Amino acid sequence: MKALDKYILKSFLEPFLATFFVVLFVLVMQSLWLAFDEIAGKGIDLFFILRFLGYLALMLTPTALPIGILLSSIMALGDLSENYEMAAIKSAGISLKRVIKPLIFLILFISALNFVFLNNIYPWATLKQKNLYLNMKKKKPALALVPGAFNTEIPGYSIKFEEKYGEEDNLLKNVQIADLSEAKGKIKVITAEKGIISSDEGSKYMTLTLENGNYYEEHITKSYRPKDRAKMPASKATFNTYTINIDISSFNDDSTLDDEKIKEHHGMLSIVQLDSISKRNKITYDEYIKNQADYFFNIIETKKLYKYQDSLIPDNLDSIILNNFTLKNKSIVLNESIQLLKRTTDRNKSQKKNFKDKRKLLNLYDHEIYYRISFSLACLVLFFIGAPLGSIIRKGGFGLPMIMAIVIFVIYFFISKLGGNLSEESAISALFGSWLSTLILLPFGILLTRRATQGMGIFNIDSILDNLKKLFIKIENKSTN
Repeated sequence: MKALDKYILKSFLEPFLATFFVVLFVLVMQSLWLAFDEIAGKGIDLFFILRFLGYLALMLTPTALPIGILLSSIMALGDLSENYEMAAIKSAGISLKRVIKPLIFLILFISALNFVFLNNIYPWATLKQKNLYLNMKKKKPALALVPGAFNTEIPGYSIKFEEKYGEEDNLLKNVQIADLSEAKGKIKVITAEKGIISSDEGSKYMTLTLENGNYYEEHITKSYRPKDRAKMPASKATFNTYTINIDISSFNDDSTLDDEKIKEHHGMLSIVQLDSISKRNKITYDEYIKNQADYFFNIIETKKLYKYQDSLIPDNLDSIILNNFTLKNKSIVLNESIQLLKRTTDRNKSQKKNFKDKRKLLNLYDHEIYYRISFSLACLVLFFIGAPLGSIIRKGGFGLPMIMAIVIFVIYFFISKLGGNLSEESAISALFGSWLSTLILLPFGILLTRRATQGMGIFNIDSILDNLKKLFIKIENKSTN
């Protein structure tokens, strides 16, 4: 039996490792492709790109594990059935339950490993990846001056020139520079026949030396209207040599890429941290609700509403309140009441989004706690769908098993996202929303396992045809009678 267990484990592990790494590679490349537009052309070092990919791989590993288990279980049991090895095993008196017993222990171990990964490594990788990606997006594009166009990458300057030449491409011809550093518009313009770019290695300044040019500046302030600006004085001058020092540290400084400004995203926290922050936020949320209720209670002047004793009510007082006022006072009372209700309803509408956002955040933390546990057990649930399915369809390889695995996981993922969205909107509880996909697919896993152990197909076509045949016979007999 030990030899059989080793053979079954080997038949499962080989396709599992292959499919896991293939799926992980595809997911990482897809994520990189989506983020490529944000980080391309910014002169980011290859080291940071590789770190970004490494963090992405760690984040997507928990997603690749269930897909790999589902696909490899269908392939492994499908190969054994297709090659009649499963038939030989059953003829020796060994049941399907005994065959998949070592695989169940292996999947339990992978599920536990996935939970540890989700609770420890995944939050750390998410913290690093999201902050690195945010810093990459904020990093200024790489400094590359293009001839014939206005180059605005340098903060505070707009530079245009006709041609770039020289051995080091550092000589510019017919240069035009607009100094926009004072944020008053294009009021300072410098033109020159020639420009020379020089910068020491590692320096955060670039020196631009201009030769044989003109300098023009308008002396205005922001407060002037367009008509007044035209009347303000301006100065101009010619020069043989004019030097400009430009700060380019933002193009070369990679130290800011390691900044960690976001630390309390729900994906960056362990279950203990999520629970702690959730409890803290619930206290704050309850206080917020109480303050809003107290404010509403006071603004509608509820304290002024109190009941008189019957002995104090005048006999001539009408039970319909408005009938006790004159026509003019009725109008005043009604207008004041309408205005008070309008102000109250407008305020409640304006606070509605803030209320929903706070409630969503609480639901998100609660859902994340339960989802990590349920998603860890997804490996086991998908295995009990894939293993009997492979035994029933009797087809190995990457063809049909790949299609079936993708369809099943897409259904699981869709139900999981549906449960998450419903729990965020408080339509269902966070606990039920996180376990929704598992609760729906688990009965199918049990049903498939029972049918596979009994040697039955997914559904019995003969029984369906027999029932249809009996139905048609009854209809025919009735029509004859």
